[in-house]
Parts: sequence; structure tokens; C-alpha cells
Amino acid sequence: RNELLRTLETCGFKYQEFLLSPTCLGIPNSRLRYFLIAKLHQEPFSFQTPGQVNLFKDKVADKVGEAISFSSSEEKNLDPNIGPDCSSKKSLPKGSFLFKLETVEEIERKHGQDNDSSIQMLKDFLEEENEEMSQYFLPPKSLLRYAFLLDIVKPTCRRSTCFTKGYGHYVEGTGSVLQTAVDVQLESVFKHIEELPEEEKLMKLSTLKLRYFTPREIANLHGFPLEFGFPDKVTIKQCYRLLGNSLNVHVVAKLISVLLG
Repeated sequence: RNELLRTLETCGFKYQEFLLSPTCLGIPNSRLRYFLIAKLHQEPFSFQTPGQVNLFKDKVADKVGEAISFSSSEEKNLDPNIGPDCSSKKSLPKGSFLFKLETVEEIERKHGQDNDSSIQMLKDFLEEENEEMSQYFLPPKSLLRYAFLLDIVKPTCRRSTCFTKGYGHYVEGTGSVLQTAVDVQLESVFKHIEELPEEEKLMKLSTLKLRYFTPREIANLHGFPLEFGFPDKVTIKQCYRLLGNSLNVHVVAKLISVLLG
């Protein structure tokens, strides 16, 4: 990064760096990414803070300068438990679990996100349930092995974790899964479930009707228009890989408008 910035400065570019997630635009998906915009121009950006990265924690207003800034020397304060693929590297301390592998702090954070009316609900990005959806339901083996590690969301939630290229193939840390049985209480399913025999455990987990988000739904969250699609020869696994390596269209569009504005 430092080499890039030195080169831009040497060539006379004005630049600004950002850490942005779709949540700052009201989209219920966490996908924190580093962006840099630069222009070969005499006039600097109106909000320019050279050597600093603008971190948007809240919704982006028309004034991009409302970002929270911190210098490159402070970058070590970023959450070290979040890897470049968005997966969490943090292991939770024993004795802090309520149900699943979640702490009180994590549950409070999720409740706070779900109560943030500035962010849309997931249901605005979902396809209608139909027979073809059966291929996206988690298989019994995955339910039994990864139930306590899944990030489970409902259509009324206002959050989802970052979808990576391994989504749909790997389970742990690759993205949220959708609970389609909305009337079933998550707490009632997971309470004392570890004490049950495998068959009963699977029966309880199956009542949640958990499925992966479809490629179309992830594309919707990424901001791709409805007319966007994949060629028929592209497999579902390949769709997930392509989307996992993608950027959010709305975030990029916002930055382009700032760059050209």
C-alpha cells in the first residue's frame, strides 16, 4: 500500500482511501472492503485526508466527508479477528455461550443490527420460495456437524455476514444461512440440543428449514440489476465463487460519483 501511495503522489495524483461495507448504504450485508480513488487533477478532494483511511461505520450521506478517519499508523486498531475473506478468526471463550456458540455481546450486536431501521430487511432481496429451492437446503450431515457455527438469519433480519467464494460448498465462515421456517424460535431448537441423540437432534434442526441464499439473492444484495444473470453452462458452485470474489455495485457506484463529482 505504501509503495502504491508513493507512486500516486510522485505521478501527481490526488487520492483518498476508504474502508466501506454495504451496510453504510442501508444494505443488509457486511462486506468490508478497502477502496482507493485517485485523479490526476490539481484540485484535491473536498474531504481529502492524505495518509488516512476513511472508515464508514454508519449510513453514507451525500457528504462523504462525514466518514470517521484514522491514520495508517492506527490501522492496527482494526479488528484483527476478521480475515481478508470476511471469516471470523476469533474463538469464543468457554463459559460465555448462551445457545449456539454466541456470547451475550454477539447476540446484543445482532439484535442492534436487526433493530436498525436505516437498513433494509433481507426479505427485500429474496426470491419467492418454490420447488427449486429444495436444492439449497442444508443436508443433514452439514446440519449435524456445523449447527453451532452457522450464522442463521430470518427474512426480517437486517444483517447477513460476508458471502465468500466457498459459500454453498463449505459451511463454516462462508456466509449466513436463511431460516425459512420463520415461526420456529431459534432458542427453543438449540436449548439442550447437545444432550439429544443424533436422530432427535437432526429432527429439531430440520424444523428450522435452513437453506443457503441463492446466487440470485446474493447478486441482489451485491446490487446487480435483475437483468444480470449467468450463462446456463455456469454451475451453482461457480456462481457462488464468482459472487464471492465480487464487489458491491452500489458501493462502487457511490465512489465513482464521488470521483467524478
